Amino acid sequence: MSTQNIASYIDHTILNPDAAATDIARICAEAVKHSFKSVCVNPIWVATVSEALAGSGVLTCSVIGFPFGATPTASKVFEAKTVVADGANEVDMVIDIAAAKAGDEEALVADISAVAQAVHDGGAILKVIIETALLSDDEKVLACRASVRAGADFVKTSTGFAGGGATVADVALMRATVGPDLGVKASGGVRSLETAHAMIAAGATRLGSSSGVAIVEGEQGAEGY
Repeated sequence: MSTQNIASYIDHTILNPDAAATDIARICAEAVKHSFKSVCVNPIWVATVSEALAGSGVLTCSVIGFPFGATPTASKVFEAKTVVADGANEVDMVIDIAAAKAGDEEALVADISAVAQAVHDGGAILKVIIETALLSDDEKVLACRASVRAGADFVKTSTGFAGGGATVADVALMRATVGPDLGVKASGGVRSLETAHAMIAAGATRLGSSSGVAIVEGEQGAEGY
């Protein structure tokens, strides 16, 4: 796969809470230069990023319920509507991890479906972060199944804030669970071209990384998302 094709998989990501306006501007410029799929930022930067990327073909992505997912559904819905109104084309939400640990699939479906409706009503797509580092395989399957039932467009491995990121085994398990039609996003620890290829081979259709430039240049990214 060419580096240009790899670039089209990458959500170029900056989610650290101390990111400054100059960091956001740099990430946007890198995304345009390399034709990444999107720039993924915290909600306060969505309007800035949407304006910076206008006409470039690079999408604006944001996160909600981030990074713990431990907020009421109504709060997630409000956040989703806000980022979509500010220009987000894609929304990555964190599930109710406690519900997944408790095996409560119906609670997961209710939470995700409410956000999915808000996101889809705004013309955007929804990726559901299941936080694989905190779940058993059975809980990962449960969360993926709930995401399908709730109308999500993608399932995503990780926030990068829970002590673990994407693994080939998790991506393969998620792909096997959701089937061929839903997207699977590998995020957290994807910092090299070799790792990117491995995730795609396992079934990933999107890669979340703060090392997008290193990946397309065939280098090893620094520690981080």
